[in-house]
Amino acid sequence: MITMYHYLSLGLFLFISGLLGSMIAKNIIKVLISIEFMLTGININFVTFGTFCDGINFSGYIVTLFYTGIGAIELAVAIFIFYIMYQKKKSCSIDSYTEL
Repeated sequence: MITMYHYLSLGLFLFISGLLGSMIAKNIIKVLISIEFMLTGININFVTFGTFCDGINFSGYIVTLFYTGIGAIELAVAIFIFYIMYQKKKSCSIDSYTEL
């Protein structure tokens, strides 16, 4: 039987792998994907707490829905900013973008 701790450990694994990926990666696209892994781990935890701990209200699901929308907007803005920066530097490496 799958319990709440299985979902929480999955969310923790995704968050930690995203955190390590964002610290280790040298490519901006990899950093953005790692940040999305972190957001997915947080969303899994929100849904888990909404399912197991909130019997009547759907606050965990509502927060996850808004958080997913905000994450999509954040990713679109980050990709647009990266596109503008890439036009000037012609590089995907983080070391090229030391001055912002």
